[in-house]
Amino acid sequence: MGDETAVSYAVKDAVATLTMDQPHNRNALTPALMGGLAQGMEAALADESVGVIVLTNSGPAFCAGADLSGASATGPAGGKRRGGARRGGVGLAAACDLSVAGDAVKFGFTEVRLGVAPAIISVVCLPKLRRADALELFLSGERISAARAAEVGLINRAVPAADLDAEVAAVVARLLAGGPSALAAAKRLVYTIPGMDREAAFTRATEVSQALFASAEAAEGMAAFREERLPSWAPPPTA
Repeated sequence: MGDETAVSYAVKDAVATLTMDQPHNRNALTPALMGGLAQGMEAALADESVGVIVLTNSGPAFCAGADLSGASATGPAGGKRRGGARRGGVGLAAACDLSVAGDAVKFGFTEVRLGVAPAIISVVCLPKLRRADALELFLSGERISAARAAEVGLINRAVPAADLDAEVAAVVARLLAGGPSALAAAKRLVYTIPGMDREAAFTRATEVSQALFASAEAAEGMAAFREERLPSWAPPPTA
Protein backbone atom coordinates (compact mmCIF):
# COMPACT_ATOMS: atom_id res chain seq x y z
CA MET A 1 0.00 0.00 0.00
CA GLY A 2 1.73 3.18 -1.18
CA ASP A 3 5.43 2.80 -0.56
CA GLU A 4 5.43 -0.88 0.38
CA THR A 5 8.75 -0.49 2.21
CA ALA A 6 7.17 2.05 4.55
CA VAL A 7 3.74 0.64 5.46
CA SER A 8 2.32 -2.81 4.91
CA TYR A 9 -1.43 -3.40 4.70
CA ALA A 10 -3.38 -6.60 5.27
CA VAL A 11 -7.01 -7.53 5.90
CA LYS A 12 -8.08 -10.68 7.73
CA ASP A 13 -11.29 -11.58 9.59
CA ALA A 14 -12.74 -8.03 9.40
CA VAL A 15 -9.49 -6.50 10.71
CA ALA A 16 -7.29 -4.22 8.60
CA THR A 17 -3.73 -4.04 9.93
CA LEU A 18 -1.39 -1.19 9.01
CA THR A 19 2.20 -1.93 9.97
CA MET A 20 4.75 0.86 9.94
CA ASP A 21 7.75 -0.93 8.51
CA GLN A 22 10.81 1.32 8.58
CA PRO A 23 12.68 0.04 11.64
CA HIS A 24 15.97 1.42 10.32
CA ASN A 25 14.80 4.96 11.16
CA ARG A 26 12.50 4.01 14.04
CA ASN A 27 9.44 4.47 11.85
CA ALA A 28 9.98 8.21 11.65
CA LEU A 29 7.25 10.17 9.88
CA THR A 30 8.83 10.31 6.43
CA PRO A 31 6.69 11.34 3.45
CA ALA A 32 6.67 7.68 2.37
CA LEU A 33 5.40 6.48 5.74
CA MET A 34 2.76 9.19 6.04
CA GLY A 35 1.61 8.52 2.49
CA GLY A 36 1.41 4.80 3.19
CA LEU A 37 -0.65 5.41 6.34
CA ALA A 38 -3.04 7.71 4.49
CA GLN A 39 -3.54 5.23 1.65
CA GLY A 40 -4.00 2.35 4.07
CA MET A 41 -6.63 4.24 6.06
CA GLU A 42 -8.47 5.20 2.89
CA ALA A 43 -8.47 1.58 1.73
CA ALA A 44 -9.71 0.30 5.09
CA LEU A 45 -12.47 2.89 5.35
CA ALA A 46 -13.65 2.05 1.84
CA ASP A 47 -13.73 -1.70 2.57
CA GLU A 48 -17.14 -2.67 3.97
CA SER A 49 -15.71 -5.95 5.27
CA VAL A 50 -13.43 -4.08 7.68
CA GLY A 51 -14.74 -3.51 11.19
CA VAL A 52 -11.54 -2.61 13.03
CA ILE A 53 -8.29 -0.95 11.98
CA VAL A 54 -5.12 -1.88 13.87
CA LEU A 55 -2.06 0.37 13.67
CA THR A 56 1.20 -1.30 14.69
CA ASN A 57 4.90 -1.37 13.87
CA SER A 58 7.84 -3.56 13.02
CA GLY A 59 11.09 -3.16 14.91
CA PRO A 60 11.63 -1.96 18.49
CA ALA A 61 10.16 1.55 18.12
CA PHE A 62 6.53 2.45 17.42
CA CYS A 63 7.26 5.85 15.90
CA ALA A 64 10.05 8.34 16.56
CA GLY A 65 8.00 11.28 15.30
CA ALA A 66 9.13 13.77 12.67
CA ASP A 67 11.91 12.71 10.33
CA LEU A 68 14.84 14.78 11.55
CA SER A 69 17.48 14.45 8.87
CA GLY A 70 20.95 14.14 10.28
CA ALA A 71 19.69 12.98 13.67
CA SER A 72 22.03 10.62 15.45
CA ALA A 73 21.03 7.02 16.05
CA THR A 74 22.65 7.12 19.47
CA GLY A 75 22.09 9.05 22.63
CA PRO A 76 24.46 11.68 24.08
CA ALA A 77 26.69 9.03 25.65
CA GLY A 78 26.69 6.86 22.54
CA GLY A 79 24.23 4.35 23.97
CA LYS A 80 21.56 2.96 21.65
CA ARG A 81 18.17 4.57 22.17
CA ARG A 82 15.35 2.31 23.29
CA GLY A 83 12.11 1.94 21.43
CA GLY A 84 9.10 4.10 22.10
CA ALA A 85 6.80 6.83 20.87
CA ARG A 86 8.01 10.40 20.77
CA ARG A 87 6.75 13.64 19.30
CA GLY A 88 4.51 12.71 16.33
CA GLY A 89 4.54 9.11 17.46
CA VAL A 90 2.72 10.08 20.63
CA GLY A 91 0.18 11.83 18.45
CA LEU A 92 -0.41 8.67 16.44
CA ALA A 93 -1.03 6.69 19.63
CA ALA A 94 -3.35 9.35 21.02
CA ALA A 95 -5.27 9.64 17.74
CA CYS A 96 -6.32 5.99 17.96
CA ASP A 97 -9.62 5.34 19.70
CA LEU A 98 -7.97 2.65 21.82
CA SER A 99 -4.23 2.24 22.40
CA VAL A 100 -2.27 -0.52 24.14
CA ALA A 101 1.50 -0.43 24.71
CA GLY A 102 4.14 -2.74 26.04
CA ASP A 103 5.17 -1.72 29.54
CA ALA A 104 8.78 -1.05 28.50
CA VAL A 105 7.78 1.58 25.93
CA LYS A 106 8.59 5.23 26.65
CA PHE A 107 6.51 8.22 25.59
CA GLY A 108 7.61 11.81 25.38
CA PHE A 109 6.74 15.26 24.09
CA THR A 110 10.38 16.08 23.44
CA GLU A 111 9.76 18.90 20.97
CA VAL A 112 10.79 21.72 23.32
CA ARG A 113 14.27 20.24 23.57
CA LEU A 114 14.59 20.70 19.82
CA GLY A 115 13.39 24.29 19.97
CA VAL A 116 9.87 23.58 18.70
CA ALA A 117 6.50 22.74 20.27
CA PRO A 118 4.07 19.79 20.01
CA ALA A 119 1.67 21.95 18.00
CA ILE A 120 0.07 19.59 15.48
CA ILE A 121 -0.27 16.63 17.81
CA SER A 122 -1.76 18.87 20.52
CA VAL A 123 -5.03 18.65 18.58
CA VAL A 124 -5.40 14.94 19.39
CA CYS A 125 -3.42 14.82 22.65
CA LEU A 126 -4.89 17.72 24.63
CA PRO A 127 -8.46 16.36 24.70
CA LYS A 128 -7.09 13.29 26.49
CA LEU A 129 -5.03 15.18 29.10
CA ARG A 130 -5.76 17.23 32.20
CA ARG A 131 -4.27 20.70 31.87
CA ALA A 132 -1.83 20.05 34.70
CA ASP A 133 -0.52 16.88 33.03
CA ALA A 134 -0.36 18.56 29.63
CA LEU A 135 1.70 21.44 31.00
CA GLU A 136 4.09 19.12 32.79
CA LEU A 137 4.62 16.87 29.80
CA PHE A 138 4.70 19.56 27.10
CA LEU A 139 7.05 21.86 29.01
CA SER A 140 9.46 19.36 30.54
CA GLY A 141 10.14 17.28 27.45
CA GLU A 142 10.68 14.31 29.76
CA ARG A 143 10.01 10.77 28.61
CA ILE A 144 7.47 8.84 30.66
CA SER A 145 6.68 5.16 31.07
CA ALA A 146 3.79 3.43 29.32
CA ALA A 147 2.13 3.04 32.71
CA ARG A 148 2.31 6.80 33.26
CA ALA A 149 1.00 7.40 29.71
CA ALA A 150 -2.02 5.26 30.61
CA GLU A 151 -2.43 7.07 33.93
CA VAL A 152 -2.68 10.48 32.24
CA GLY A 153 -4.96 9.17 29.48
CA LEU A 154 -2.71 9.20 26.43
CA ILE A 155 -3.21 5.45 26.00
CA ASN A 156 -5.66 2.95 27.47
CA ARG A 157 -3.31 0.53 29.16
CA ALA A 158 0.21 -0.82 29.44
CA VAL A 159 0.82 -4.56 29.52
CA PRO A 160 3.89 -6.79 29.67
CA ALA A 161 5.51 -7.00 26.24
CA ALA A 162 4.90 -10.74 26.11
CA ASP A 163 1.16 -10.12 26.52
CA LEU A 164 0.83 -7.29 24.00
CA ASP A 165 -0.37 -9.30 20.98
CA ALA A 166 -2.89 -11.20 23.09
CA GLU A 167 -4.22 -7.99 24.62
CA VAL A 168 -4.62 -6.35 21.21
CA ALA A 169 -6.44 -9.45 19.94
CA ALA A 170 -8.77 -9.31 22.96
CA VAL A 171 -9.52 -5.63 22.36
CA VAL A 172 -10.26 -6.32 18.69
CA ALA A 173 -12.57 -9.22 19.61
CA ARG A 174 -14.52 -7.00 22.00
CA LEU A 175 -14.95 -4.35 19.32
CA LEU A 176 -16.12 -6.82 16.70
CA ALA A 177 -18.80 -8.04 19.12
CA GLY A 178 -20.54 -4.65 18.84
CA GLY A 179 -22.96 -3.70 16.10
CA PRO A 180 -21.18 -1.70 13.37
CA SER A 181 -23.70 1.16 13.35
CA ALA A 182 -23.85 1.18 17.14
CA LEU A 183 -20.07 1.40 17.37
CA ALA A 184 -19.99 4.31 14.93
CA ALA A 185 -22.72 6.12 16.86
CA ALA A 186 -21.02 5.51 20.20
CA LYS A 187 -17.74 6.88 18.85
CA ARG A 188 -19.44 10.01 17.53
CA LEU A 189 -21.06 10.59 20.94
CA VAL A 190 -17.69 10.49 22.68
CA TYR A 191 -16.22 13.05 20.30
CA THR A 192 -19.20 15.41 19.97
CA ILE A 193 -21.32 15.44 23.13
CA PRO A 194 -18.68 16.98 25.46
CA GLY A 195 -18.45 20.04 23.22
CA MET A 196 -22.20 20.75 23.28
CA ASP A 197 -24.22 22.72 25.80
CA ARG A 198 -26.47 20.58 27.99
CA GLU A 199 -29.73 21.15 26.10
CA ALA A 200 -28.19 20.53 22.68
CA ALA A 201 -26.47 17.42 24.03
CA PHE A 202 -29.73 15.93 25.32
CA THR A 203 -31.47 16.74 22.03
CA ARG A 204 -28.72 15.09 20.00
CA ALA A 205 -28.51 12.08 22.31
CA THR A 206 -32.28 11.56 22.07
CA GLU A 207 -32.15 11.64 18.28
CA VAL A 208 -29.32 9.10 18.22
CA SER A 209 -31.07 6.80 20.69
CA GLN A 210 -34.37 6.84 18.79
CA ALA A 211 -32.68 6.15 15.47
CA LEU A 212 -30.69 3.24 16.86
CA PHE A 213 -33.61 1.62 18.68
CA ALA A 214 -35.59 1.75 15.44
CA SER A 215 -32.81 0.19 13.36
CA ALA A 216 -32.60 -3.30 11.92
CA GLU A 217 -29.28 -3.71 13.71
CA ALA A 218 -30.92 -3.16 17.09
CA ALA A 219 -33.72 -5.58 16.21
CA GLU A 220 -31.13 -8.24 15.39
CA GLY A 221 -29.13 -7.53 18.52
CA MET A 222 -32.14 -7.78 20.80
CA ALA A 223 -33.38 -10.92 19.06
CA ALA A 224 -29.97 -12.50 19.51
CA PHE A 225 -30.03 -11.59 23.21
CA ARG A 226 -33.47 -13.15 23.71
CA GLU A 227 -32.51 -16.27 21.78
CA GLU A 228 -29.15 -16.56 23.56
CA ARG A 229 -27.15 -16.56 20.35
CA LEU A 230 -24.55 -14.34 18.74
CA PRO A 231 -25.85 -11.48 16.57
CA SER A 232 -25.21 -11.75 12.85
CA TRP A 233 -22.30 -9.32 12.88
CA ALA A 234 -20.32 -11.00 15.65
CA PRO A 235 -17.48 -13.34 14.65
CA PRO A 236 -17.81 -16.95 15.81
CA PRO A 237 -15.91 -17.86 18.98
CA THR A 238 -12.41 -19.23 18.45
CA ALA A 239 -11.62 -22.77 19.43
